Amino acid sequence: MTIKLIVGLGNPGKDYQSHRHNVGVWFCEALAHLYTGNFKKEAKFLGEVAQINISDQNIRLLKPTTFMNCSGQSIQSIANFYQINTNEILVAHDELGISPGIAKIKSDGGHGGHNGLRDTIKALGTKVFHRLRIGIGHPGDKSQVANFVLHAPSKSELEKIQSALSDSLQVIEDMIKGNFDKAMKTLHTKE
Repeated sequence: MTIKLIVGLGNPGKDYQSHRHNVGVWFCEALAHLYTGNFKKEAKFLGEVAQINISDQNIRLLKPTTFMNCSGQSIQSIANFYQINTNEILVAHDELGISPGIAKIKSDGGHGGHNGLRDTIKALGTKVFHRLRIGIGHPGDKSQVANFVLHAPSKSELEKIQSALSDSLQVIEDMIKGNFDKAMKTLHTKE
């Protein structure tokens, strides 16, 4: 199964752009830049959409303009409109349980406390979609998580996150083609 939709989770607006919670959006923006796609606001999809071509596949990129906790509405609307199956969706998001500089691929599972994933699972009615989990690290105390994700990473953390994004771009063609085992092997051995 090939990937037809790549979603970058985050919060909309300039105030949130540099926050750790927006690394999924950063990934989609990097893809659009690399493959010369231009985002346009699409009210019916509650987001900004770009179209790119990777390995002769037309791929839609989506940046929901809903807040993180309501991301699923945006994903569901575009998937329904273009008849995209859930196993043809890749959701890029921040991951507290992974250190900065590391990205991992997962092909289904729970939300792990991530509100964007929680809402996506609820809206799609399934846990079966692909995830690109981009490590941002953990503040060390559960009570600090909300504050942590809604702030910019330090310069050294940002460099590591950008490295993980770059590594992820290197395996995007394999992910698009559905070669997830190959993409995982390449990406996961960079640790």
